[in-house]
Amino acid sequence: MQFSRTLPKELVHRAAVAEVFLTDAERHSEDELLLAAQLPRRHAFYHDTLGPRTHHDPLLLLEACRQGIFVVAHRYLDVPTGWKFLLRAVEFKVLDHAALTCDDRPTEAVITTRIEHRFRSRATVTGLRLRFAVTIGTEEALLARITYCWMPHGDWTRLRAGQRGALGLSPVPVALPGAGVDPALVGRRDPANTVISPPRTTGDGARTARLIVDTAHPTLYDHWVDHVPGMLELEAFRQLALTAAVSAGAVRTPTALPVGLAARFRCFAEMDLPLRCRTAPVLPGADIECTLHQPGAVAAEARIRLADPDPDATAAAPGTFAAHGAA
Repeated sequence: MQFSRTLPKELVHRAAVAEVFLTDAERHSEDELLLAAQLPRRHAFYHDTLGPRTHHDPLLLLEACRQGIFVVAHRYLDVPTGWKFLLRAVEFKVLDHAALTCDDRPTEAVITTRIEHRFRSRATVTGLRLRFAVTIGTEEALLARITYCWMPHGDWTRLRAGQRGALGLSPVPVALPGAGVDPALVGRRDPANTVISPPRTTGDGARTARLIVDTAHPTLYDHWVDHVPGMLELEAFRQLALTAAVSAGAVRTPTALPVGLAARFRCFAEMDLPLRCRTAPVLPGADIECTLHQPGAVAAEARIRLADPDPDATAAAPGTFAAHGAA
């Protein structure tokens, strides 16, 4: 596997070369291939933290895996470029916290990727469930699973026009404005990297905030899409869960890392509708339950586990990963 240059940015659906983390791909069998990734030492979004920059953000590794879903589809299943993709479910767990340690060089990772399931129409494959095992050096650092589908551009255009029309929305969305949370409350330095409004606590101990969309964000909106991207929804869950966990004393600081997550995307989150994030009351030792609501629907739901950035810590991830048979 080579790490000297990135894969073409078009292959991984990125506009900026700086946002491409995959450098190589090799197919080993019909259902298994290897991906190579180089993780930057400092990234303006993933390494923006008030804490010591000693560890890679697990969501950075998840993003490398997410880029792999396009490589598998385009390069190995002949899905045409220009087709549209949709995330259905995402999960990951950190296996070795120490393997995420940053040093003075970019981190090179090998991602073993396996096709677990092909979703089919009568005529063709329409989606996949992929399992990823991210190895850094000799240590397996993270397991992930992503379920997704694709469709021709014309089908997507008709689908989105019908959905937005049914909601009384204009053909071209314009993100609702909103003020972000104090970045220190979610462990960030740069206010541009906050994605929720100032949270409030409800009478039953739940935590709520609005998801704030900034379509000019160079990472979360690397290129234009007509809805809220899945990775932005996950970041909103992470930030609101951090405020809830700190308030409940479940973690010491808002620089805690997500060490496990299981999320399902129920429908398109529309950036021109009010989007309300909610965490259930935080219970000792339990994953934090999160939901994203828009008028008339739950757009996404997740369970997330946070851990203080202790190199000697070990953490189990949400149980749904094991329920799928992953080891």
